[in-house]
Amino acid sequence: MSDTWIDRTRAEVARDPRTLPRAFALAPRRAGRGPRRPGADPHGLVHGTFEDEARAALVVALAHAAGDGEDVAGRLRDLFTQGDTGERRGVLRGLDALQSDGVVAAGSPLARTGVELAHDAHRANDPSLVAAAVGPFGAAHLDQHTWRHTVLKLVFLGVPLDAVARLADRVDAETARMASDFAAERCAAGRPVPADVDRLLQHRPDPAVPAPTTAE
Repeated sequence: MSDTWIDRTRAEVARDPRTLPRAFALAPRRAGRGPRRPGADPHGLVHGTFEDEARAALVVALAHAAGDGEDVAGRLRDLFTQGDTGERRGVLRGLDALQSDGVVAAGSPLARTGVELAHDAHRANDPSLVAAAVGPFGAAHLDQHTWRHTVLKLVFLGVPLDAVARLADRVDAETARMASDFAAERCAAGRPVPADVDRLLQHRPDPAVPAPTTAE
């Protein structure tokens, strides 16, 4: 990613938020489309892509300049609903960055809008959007029901659970029960069970009950 381009563009967005949609559209060409850590994460599902990183930086620039009020929330909602998959993912990664920076206050317009967008991403079939729904923002703001189902959807899609922020903090007995049911169904059908299921089964309410055998 060109440091000159991103620094200049962040300043432009902070000065005039109306430039954000064009900057979002340019991000893949100026920052690159590939995964940030191709060896460990070849599809960019866990650590994101270079365009994700650039778009997240632009969202941060916007919010730091304008706060977490209705105007910023509305701009991000428009970007998400009108954008392609990469732009939608960029909004979610931007919310993650803001959450990590402590910018998103619980109950703020930005938090409420972010939850709406994470719910929308949860329903998507694109693994990168589903994974982005349970980053730091999702870990802090998603209700437990939606969070559980998103995590199980990632297992079904074959996405490593390293993509889930604060997994150990949020997984509970109900998540483990759902994972156990999923594993049992796969075993009964003669299909392999993703190894990551073990990370959820550790929280079964009765450890004396053996878990279904998992395999890569």
